[in-house]
Amino acid sequence: MTNADIEQGRILAYPCLSLYRRFYSLEFVSYYRDFSTDTMAHKIHRFLKVIFATILLSGALGLGFAWSEIIKLTPYDPLAVKLKLEPKLTGHFIADGAPIFIRIFKETAELEVWMKNVLGQWVLFKNYPICYFSGKLGPKLKEGDLQSPEGFYTVSKKQMNPNSNYHLSFNLGFPNKFDRVNGRTGSYLMVHGNCISVGCYAMTDGKVEEIYTLANESFNEGQETFQVHVFPFRMSDENMLFYGKSKWIGFWKNLKQGYDYFEQHNEVPKITVSGKQYEIEANLPSLDRF
Repeated sequence: MTNADIEQGRILAYPCLSLYRRFYSLEFVSYYRDFSTDTMAHKIHRFLKVIFATILLSGALGLGFAWSEIIKLTPYDPLAVKLKLEPKLTGHFIADGAPIFIRIFKETAELEVWMKNVLGQWVLFKNYPICYFSGKLGPKLKEGDLQSPEGFYTVSKKQMNPNSNYHLSFNLGFPNKFDRVNGRTGSYLMVHGNCISVGCYAMTDGKVEEIYTLANESFNEGQETFQVHVFPFRMSDENMLFYGKSKWIGFWKNLKQGYDYFEQHNEVPKITVSGKQYEIEANLPSLDRF
């Protein structure tokens, strides 16, 4: 099986997921719902929506699992990835295994990897395009809602999975304490490879290999956990004004506190939960070799 065959599998699966998202979100149904105001007709449309969406999702995920087995024929080589990353690390004055911090922005489908340089400053190492995620702007509320989460998450070494069905992955830790106290449910929300996902943030395999390697090396050098901050968009005043009428604006204002802290202090904040809100606290930098 060649790389071209694998890519063809992805091409076949993308329309399934795209139609599924459109159909499930009622956008597709709205095209013909106005033809009738009969309550029974609406019930039939909803039933057909669920059946059709399930078929699309099953097809997409089936293709995903099929090519995930194929891709394992070319296994992850961490040493090769490390050698590939070395020149860029050196160019940013970043030591091997330096601490990392990740930010995700839904609107622009970006995943930023920040690392501490030899002066102890957080620098943007690389901005990776996210290949695919499901849902819209806004938090994940419950299992099966197809939303990718937003919020502040912590990843430890035990959440890393080198044997993922989606090449490589790490679990975001959803639901965290904030999610639980707000009644949000879900499980197995990851950053992973294979470029196909329902509820996760999917990267291409080459990009997830780099991210996974940087994270794993940071653990090997003593970083106990790293934070992943997931935002709907870059939390500028202009964007907050633009989305000011969203029902999620209160939640986003809470997220903006963490965004602003990092932007202003170049330090990852300490995140706690008080009541049903995130609390942003100063996080004194550790005195280590980074």
